[in-house]
Amino acid sequence: MTIEETDLQTPRAENPAGVDATVIVLGNEKGGTGKSTTAMHIIVGLLREGYAVGAIDLDARQGTLARYFDNRRIYAAKMRLQLPHPTYRAIGLSDLRDGYAAKKNDRLRLADTLKELSATCDVIVLDTPGSDNPLSRNAHSYADILVTPMNDSFVDLDLLGRVDHETNEVLQLSAYSEMVWEQKKVRAQRDGGSIDWIVMRNRLATLDSKNKRNMDAALEGLSRRLGFRLAHGFSERVIFRELFLKGLTLLDVREEGADVTLTMSHMAALQEVRYLLQTIGVPEAAEAPEVASTR
Repeated sequence: MTIEETDLQTPRAENPAGVDATVIVLGNEKGGTGKSTTAMHIIVGLLREGYAVGAIDLDARQGTLARYFDNRRIYAAKMRLQLPHPTYRAIGLSDLRDGYAAKKNDRLRLADTLKELSATCDVIVLDTPGSDNPLSRNAHSYADILVTPMNDSFVDLDLLGRVDHETNEVLQLSAYSEMVWEQKKVRAQRDGGSIDWIVMRNRLATLDSKNKRNMDAALEGLSRRLGFRLAHGFSERVIFRELFLKGLTLLDVREEGADVTLTMSHMAALQEVRYLLQTIGVPEAAEAPEVASTR
């Protein structure tokens, strides 16, 4: 699928639930893959391109995205910066004791929140927990674009499925891949829509290696089997952890008054962010001079 076909301004299938905004879901069932960092950079990238953005944190207990927004507001006030902010909501799992009633309550609260934000937002970004629960599964069914960050290693490849490391034959799909397939069917039955699944390779090594080439081949095989697209993610850089404390993204660091000194490593990381935004359908975000990929 080309960039033009995933342009965020392309009208989506009519949704009987009243969700007319484009929905981007950040999802997987493993923690520590950079999901909230990726969500924040997508949100700010969209805001800076002029989109009205809603953000929903479905991992309300962990609250990483909420803390990111809190840090952003505090830092902006301290430095007197005019930083763009999304319309933010958090949804936690229902505390009802009856399992059926709890699942129904979760579905209704998510549907109502999506409908509310859709009235004023062009795009809604959902950050899901790094674990499996009914609320997260339901959120996947609303995705127009599903972004699954994963660490670029065979340890994390099990997130998608088991692959023979010698032949790259797909031996078995993972529970997460099976769940995404099920939610694709739910989405098609509900409104006739489809899910554009993007697997984003994070913590990429900067040097070529046999392990990296094997990962390339294994992921290509899985992508043909599962129907996802591959995206170049973020390399392992300290700057992402440093920016979290200020609530900033790499798209904010040139803001006048931001106490961040840009290095060549930061510029390379910024280009990685721009490429990701282009992949999900914000082509303007990639229109920047090429930079060296040095660390």
